[in-house]
Amino acid sequence: MSRSTRCRDLPARLLTFCLLTICLPIMLLGQPARSDEAGDFDFYVLALSWSPTYCKQEGQNASRHQCDVSNAFRFVVHGLWPQYERGYPESCPGAPQRIDRRIAVSMEDIMPSHNLVFHQWRKHGTCSGLPPEEYFDLTRRAYGKITVPGVFRTLDKPGKSAPATVEKAFRLANSGLSENGMAVTCDRGELEEVRICLTRDLEFRACREVDRTGCRSGKLTVPPPRPR
Repeated sequence: MSRSTRCRDLPARLLTFCLLTICLPIMLLGQPARSDEAGDFDFYVLALSWSPTYCKQEGQNASRHQCDVSNAFRFVVHGLWPQYERGYPESCPGAPQRIDRRIAVSMEDIMPSHNLVFHQWRKHGTCSGLPPEEYFDLTRRAYGKITVPGVFRTLDKPGKSAPATVEKAFRLANSGLSENGMAVTCDRGELEEVRICLTRDLEFRACREVDRTGCRSGKLTVPPPRPR
């Protein structure tokens, strides 16, 4: 007698278990995983990094241009990341791995590290389905869509805030941005990034998996830019 035949003679609650152990694995095997194919993704995450935290934590290993006291960068672009509803593609084949250095120079005002620009292209930009120039133009447009709350534009001394308070400030400054459409991340108790989910047309959208990655700390420190 086969295993599937024996299942028909079981009580209802055991029959359910039997079907789950036989049929569900077969169904899951029939669902191919999404491959890292350029242009095949659902939405973008715009990751805005709080530069003072990066400079403070990286110290001598930080980008000299980004952390030079004469620049005093605040929120800068970490990257524009193609995402699946669950997971994300990375380092997609078929796209050029090297890009013109002039692109990195053109992005210095919002991505103040050439190495960051090159890395973001290789890991994320290659999955966008766009040529390098268009991908970084889209990155700039995404950055331009976001209004940074005033408190972060004027902060000049260490601050304390709850992740939920940071999120609320961004929501109030950006009409249409929802609580489940972003995440605030932290590192070693300090504000690290604000990650905002956008459609492929750069409209705000929900993204529950990204939202769940947010900082769980009740309070975080917000380092100020280095004094000039």
